[in-house]
This record gives sequence, C-alpha cells and structure tokens, in this order.
Amino acid sequence: MTYNEIIDCLYDLKDPEKVIFKAKKFGIISNNSLGIYHQDLKIIAKKIGSDTDLALQLFDSGIYEARLLCSKIFKPKDITDPLMETWVSTFENWEICDSFCMGLFSKSQFAIPKILAWSTREYEFEKRAAFATLASYCMADKTSKNELFEQFFTIIKCEAHDDRIYVKKVVNWALRNIGKRNVDLNRKAIDVAYEILEQEHKSAKWIAKNALAELQKDHIRMSDYPRSEYRKPKMKNQELF
Repeated sequence: MTYNEIIDCLYDLKDPEKVIFKAKKFGIISNNSLGIYHQDLKIIAKKIGSDTDLALQLFDSGIYEARLLCSKIFKPKDITDPLMETWVSTFENWEICDSFCMGLFSKSQFAIPKILAWSTREYEFEKRAAFATLASYCMADKTSKNELFEQFFTIIKCEAHDDRIYVKKVVNWALRNIGKRNVDLNRKAIDVAYEILEQEHKSAKWIAKNALAELQKDHIRMSDYPRSEYRKPKMKNQELF
C-alpha cells in the first residue's frame, strides 16, 4: 500500500462517534483523530508490513491513527535516540504511548537507557513511557540475567508516590511483569511490593496491594526467563537394565 492509499483507507473508516466513545469509555483523548479502533489498525498494518520510510511519512501526517500505524510498521532496528525523544514528547494519551512502547521502544537498543531517563520526567505520558517500555521489555528480553531487572526496583519504589492514574497503573504493571519473569524475581518483586506498601502515599499502597494480589496467586502465570537457566534440561534416553 502506498501512503496515499493508506490515508484514503483511514478516511474511509472515519467515525466521529468512536472518537467520543473512546474518550468517555477509555479516557483516550486525541487530537486530529478519525475514530478507528486499534483492532482495525492492526489489520491495515498487517497488509502494509514493515516499512520504516512509510512509517515516518504516516507519523508526519499528524493524523492520530496514522501515528498509531507508524508504531506498528516501523522497524525497531531503525529507531534512533533523537527520534524516540521527538516521538515521546508528542504522546497525548495512554493508547499511543503504549503502542509505541510495547511494539517498538522495548525492542530497540535504547530501551534500557530510555527507561531510566524517562522515569523521572514530569510530563505524565513521558513518565508512563518509561514504565510501559519496562513492562514490555520484561517479556521482550528472554536472555538477560536477573540483575538487569533488579536495578529497576529502585525507580519503581521512587515513583510509586505519583498518584496520576496513568502513571500509578503503569508502575504497578512494570512491577508485576518483573515478578512474572521467573520464580526468583517473583520473590524479590513481592519483597519490593511490601516495601512500597509502607510508604504513606495512597498511590503506593494501591500499587503494592494490587501487585501482591497477583504475584502471590497460587497459580500465577510465570515465564522462565532467562531460559538458559530456568528451562529444565531434556533428559537423554537411557537404557533400562
């Protein structure tokens, strides 16, 4: 699909009522939005395939849904530090923030430095970008040692006081995802949650209680990363005597 074909396709799907519905139901307030659901954009992105140059054109169009498409077709290996800084400053709601962080930023070589740098930002969706990238990076990186993820407990504890809804929810999400990487990080994340619970902030107590409720489940769904350590070795066939 060409740029013009994609733009025409987006305008064909335009629905102003969905703009209003998304704002009321999900708190997604966006400028220059056509009113297209994420699931429909995924179908279009699949037809397009990976295309960095086209993705840049779509972002520069200024159309909200075109920018969401950009996050889905841009190649992570092509991302640059300046481009990430340019994009993160434009995020206006959790949907576009998470779309870029989960589909693109967490898969880039700049994921870790940006998590650390953005975690102290004042603007709500720049700070959210730090923890949304972290939450996704927990699943994207299947080989790093526990020590890499343990360093993030410090910023999680430091930012647990932020009571803005789209910050406290993502801090909680990041803590839970670290705790679901493997059994050892699960125990450490639980300990961190109890430390956060001792803070005097309402947001910290909510983050801690919500994380503990999930991380302490009897049948919690947990990964085995890094797989080289947590995957059980296959047993060789042995002869029976």
